[in-house]
Amino acid sequence: MEINTHLPFLTQEDYNNLFQDILINPTNNNMKKRNLEPTQERPHKQQKQNNNIKDILASLLLLEQEETTEQQNRLLDSQQHKSMSNSIFKNQTQTMNNYMEHLQNHYTELDQSHHTKSKKTRLNTITAASLIASGSDQPLSTQTGSESKEINHPHQRRLWVKDRSNNWWENCNRENFPDDEFRKCFRMSKPTFNMICDELDSSVTKKNTTLRDAIPVRQRVAVCLYRLATGDPLRLVSKKFGLGISTCHKLVLEVSSAIRTVLMPKFLRWPDEETMQKTKQEFEGIFGIPNVGGTMYTTHIPIIAPKVNVGLYYNKRHTERNQKTSYSITVQGVVNSKGVFNDVCIGWPGSMPDSEVLEKSALYERAKRGNLKDIWIVGNSGYPVSDWVLVPYKHKNLTWTQHGFNERIGEIERVGKEAFGRLKGRWGCLKKRTEIKLQDLPVVLGACCVLHNVCEIMNEEMDEEWKFEVFDDENVVEDGVCSVESLKARDRIAHYLLHHGRGGTGFL
Repeated sequence: MEINTHLPFLTQEDYNNLFQDILINPTNNNMKKRNLEPTQERPHKQQKQNNNIKDILASLLLLEQEETTEQQNRLLDSQQHKSMSNSIFKNQTQTMNNYMEHLQNHYTELDQSHHTKSKKTRLNTITAASLIASGSDQPLSTQTGSESKEINHPHQRRLWVKDRSNNWWENCNRENFPDDEFRKCFRMSKPTFNMICDELDSSVTKKNTTLRDAIPVRQRVAVCLYRLATGDPLRLVSKKFGLGISTCHKLVLEVSSAIRTVLMPKFLRWPDEETMQKTKQEFEGIFGIPNVGGTMYTTHIPIIAPKVNVGLYYNKRHTERNQKTSYSITVQGVVNSKGVFNDVCIGWPGSMPDSEVLEKSALYERAKRGNLKDIWIVGNSGYPVSDWVLVPYKHKNLTWTQHGFNERIGEIERVGKEAFGRLKGRWGCLKKRTEIKLQDLPVVLGACCVLHNVCEIMNEEMDEEWKFEVFDDENVVEDGVCSVESLKARDRIAHYLLHHGRGGTGFL
């Protein structure tokens, strides 16, 4: 609200002077007024107005004095309240500081006590181990000093190790254990298992310590193979082998890394010229297409939704087909005519189409360097045709020649697809979402591919209950971006099949 400052207000001094003139010297005041006024009497009405003014001025003066008094009282109350609050705050602060100091002293005493007990326990354990190692027959309870009172039995050194039963593994490790039961547990026969243990012996062996014995190599390898073969949770693997859950998880990663380091160079590598020539002859003898060096396929491995870049691993096609949100990573592999992997590319996000996974693989770099000259790698409709990738015709209204060519290509594709089916059938961990972290998963998947090759080379049989049908949606890629020469080469192969009677009969 605005105030008109042009109105004449009386000041405190004006009020005081006026009040004194009226109350203290009323006679003089009246005399002055009578001198200024005419000799006749003033009207009664004028006198009444003067009295009203006196009353108003007196009331205003009293109100002002009361307001001043109230203000002084409020100031005094505020100072008292502030003083009281400061006193309470100081008391609370002092109390809190005393409490924190007492608590800190208490925890310091606990730490010192714990450190003293730990040190005494280690000394007792070392003493017991030394006595056992020296072969002393003197009972430990007769040792002198305060430490001898706490050492009564030599097995006290293992009190911190939880007692678990490994009867199941001890039973499987017996020589007379049935081979069929062994194959169900580890997806391979005993001779193949023994061969893998011999190959990995130097890489996974650990030395015994004073406190406990190291886990044997056979048990280490068995934990990894059983976990990969069955896909059972780590808590069940822990119960069967009598080991801790974290120990089992660590063994799976260690043995998988050793398989990749030791066995992969021997059992999963790109073939040399002599081996590649044999592979070409095998493919041509079975399917009639010359210079085929392998068949390529890409499958998806389900994973738990990652915390970072979750959109990259979202598998749209699997989600739409299964009506359930799906995340995955890809495994691209090239297999020979016997279903053995010659090349793998593992770990790219599941949202990538097959063509992009191929462009990021070592196989693509090998082709760019010219190492795949005069070699065809057969793929499905998810790959583009190129100078070294042979894929079926993708347009409609195929001719007889083109249809026969697609039939032969489909038969070769089936070799790669069935190889991935046996891979997932043997190693059940690939069929379900795994507990392994995303950064460790490529090592485990690579170990599964190596173990698949070992089983294929050793002619390990596949049980009917292990068989698994792979189903991956193909994102068809158009051939318009490829070179004209690659299209002509595919047409020549189609005519070659037709003229040599290898064009297929499905079209008829």
